[in-house]
Amino acid sequence: MNSHQKVIAHEMKIFEEKFKDSMKSNTPLLDRIMRYIVKRKGKQLRPMFVLLTAKLAGNVNDSTYRAASLVELLHTATLVHDDVVDESMERRGLFSINALWKNKVAVLVGDYLLSKGLLLSLDNNDFRILQILSEAVRRMSEGELLQIEKARNLNLKEDIYFEIIRNKTASLLASACAAGAYSATGDEQQAQKMGSFGESVGIAFQIKDDLFDYGTADVGKPTGNDIKEKKLTLPLIYTLNKVDSSTRRKLIYSVKNGNNDKQVVRQVIDTVIQSGGIAYAEQKMMEYRDKAIAILNEFPNNEEKAALEELVRFTTDRKF
Repeated sequence: MNSHQKVIAHEMKIFEEKFKDSMKSNTPLLDRIMRYIVKRKGKQLRPMFVLLTAKLAGNVNDSTYRAASLVELLHTATLVHDDVVDESMERRGLFSINALWKNKVAVLVGDYLLSKGLLLSLDNNDFRILQILSEAVRRMSEGELLQIEKARNLNLKEDIYFEIIRNKTASLLASACAAGAYSATGDEQQAQKMGSFGESVGIAFQIKDDLFDYGTADVGKPTGNDIKEKKLTLPLIYTLNKVDSSTRRKLIYSVKNGNNDKQVVRQVIDTVIQSGGIAYAEQKMMEYRDKAIAILNEFPNNEEKAALEELVRFTTDRKF
């Protein structure tokens, strides 16, 4: 067990029970699907960030546990809907909800999870925390739609890329950290500070995901998968903006038309590596990681701060 897990081991045990309770349904089909979702839980990074930021800022309380459950309910809802949109048959090595119960059921399950999260907050008057996390859901939808819009012509500037991942990926982690801090303190400034911390971690996390696409490690998705899906990630954006016009045209043609050819995908990856796209993305990732750690350094040294720093470093050093 890592130190960040040890620091909140007791709190995570309580959270998991409360989270399980928050998903229960009187409808047999729904209850069966909810048990399946709980069984295939992921790394639970977002609830960990909620609990650790609460402990760093003040004390974990019932509002903190509800914030952690809301974050995980919203995150799970988006994953269920994403699998429908992406037509994914697997999630974390197990069958996706849409693979087992078809798209109609999966969409309704995502809606159910969203409504459970909303009611969990509303029934307990956690209005500010609900507002913080509802803002993240709005931004995630906008980020996803902006990515779809911009992916059509493969003409993406770096500032638009960062706008997309700031909304699509980082906003939920930013809101998790802001909600954790607010639940413990009721202090808007603390919530804002930890929101900025979470956003930097979230951006670093997404760039790390981008980099996995150019590696050889088994990370749960095939290498070159982003290229096959015509997703413009930071290493490719840097390369497209750096190479000469002839190479740029060839790269765009390859991604648009040869994205299902393994040899073509390999050539794209090789060009990105040779052009310094990987090194540039790694540098940017470390810049955001260091921004997050700089915010942590404004707090006194304690086990919560050390655990959060370890968790930040895990997001950039992880192998999956």
